[in-house]
Amino acid sequence: MKWIKYGVGGLAILIAGFLVLVRLYVGAVNTPIGDYEFSSTALENQIQLPEGFTLGVYGAQIPNARMLRFSRAGDLLVANPNLGQILILARDADGDGRADGTSVLIAGLNGPNGLDFFEEYLYIAETDAIGRVPFDHERGELAGDYERLVTGLPGGGNHWKKTLRFGPDGLMYVTFGSSCNVCIESDERRATMLTYQPDGTDERIFARGLRNSAGFDWSPDDGHLYATDNGRDMLGDDYPPCELNKVVQGAHYGWPFANGNKDADPDLGEDHPELVQNSEAPVHGFRPHNAPLGMEFVRGDGFPEQYRGAAIVALHGSWNRSDKDGYKVVSLHWDSQGNVQERDFVTGFLNNDEVIGRPAEVTQGPDGAFYISDDYAGVVYRVAYGEAQPSLAGIGDSGAIFDRAQTLAAYTGQDWASLNERGQQLYDQFDCASCHASGQSSMKELLGLGDRYDVPLLMQFLSKPRDPMPLFPLTDEDREALAVYLIDTNG
Repeated sequence: MKWIKYGVGGLAILIAGFLVLVRLYVGAVNTPIGDYEFSSTALENQIQLPEGFTLGVYGAQIPNARMLRFSRAGDLLVANPNLGQILILARDADGDGRADGTSVLIAGLNGPNGLDFFEEYLYIAETDAIGRVPFDHERGELAGDYERLVTGLPGGGNHWKKTLRFGPDGLMYVTFGSSCNVCIESDERRATMLTYQPDGTDERIFARGLRNSAGFDWSPDDGHLYATDNGRDMLGDDYPPCELNKVVQGAHYGWPFANGNKDADPDLGEDHPELVQNSEAPVHGFRPHNAPLGMEFVRGDGFPEQYRGAAIVALHGSWNRSDKDGYKVVSLHWDSQGNVQERDFVTGFLNNDEVIGRPAEVTQGPDGAFYISDDYAGVVYRVAYGEAQPSLAGIGDSGAIFDRAQTLAAYTGQDWASLNERGQQLYDQFDCASCHASGQSSMKELLGLGDRYDVPLLMQFLSKPRDPMPLFPLTDEDREALAVYLIDTNG
């Protein structure tokens, strides 16, 4: 039997995490997203932008779309951390406002998130390593083998994704989120920003007390480094604020001892008054639990004057409030005194406490437009000023990455029958139909899997699914059987 060993990294999985697999039916306009019946009409009716701006869909059917980075030639790389891969959306050569195709650039990685180019390499931050691979910008493809420069990094825990960017000084900056909501870490690199030389040497902690700084960038106006940070949970709906910090080398930004502006944390702050007093206050407070992730400053003259030097920030949205909040993109504007004003930029993903999208990351393209990844809807949006964009009616028509028939053809008749039988047993054993069968009140149908996943990729997803779901122990052989069964029965 042809057992594919792929995605080793733990036996426990979250079966119900399949909801992220099917944000969009292939080729359909109406598709279930989570518990919300999403449609292009709803998107067109709900999304609001400042006057003169338009929203388009640059790429769709991109599960777990997170970090974005453009190549010099205009191809857009998209990290899929939970799937262990990076996609490449081909440059828009025909000028229709959409990527000209989607393909897998590199797979088999461990939670890749942070991406950046430096010299002739693509750098990738995995959950426990930092690697690089030669990249041919003109051809839009890898030009050599992937090499892990730094290994043994602290992974897992609450905030296992790492963000990576190269600074103006030529150093590699990487943020390591905390392993917990609030605790004293055993590894001093958690909840920090670190720097490395481009070859991965000379690891240094640049700043501490950053609970989960998933986005950072250097201001084109003052040259300072700014980073988003997610405040802690479990202290009520309206406390503490999430943060934007001006990150200075050697400074401590509070976590886990202080929240917001030197406010002692009720769990750990009272026993460390000196650390609380010496912590750096944020330059701006986002609403509590809004979860600011990706951020990037506006450069060039593609946006109106009031946006020059502003920062665009993705607010992923709350998960532990009585009423949902966030779920939008905002712009931050600095006045002459250094005060920051927050303004809505792209809203409408949250409507009457129902969600149709969760902005995760942002980046400015070579065309001056801003691109936004949505890891809930599986979409990359394009926001431009002063131009029309393609109709949203084709949101589900970005094409297939894999050929279902070819995927299943790799198995002989006997192998296919055995795997299907075992996969169905697992599906029944863990009562997957309670979440995925048609007609259920919380229906999350699994249609079109074979167009977006082959067996190894679906196994990789099963080895690192999403919170918060019940845990079920599966072997690699179980994962393969379940993947074959799901692809075969759900197209």
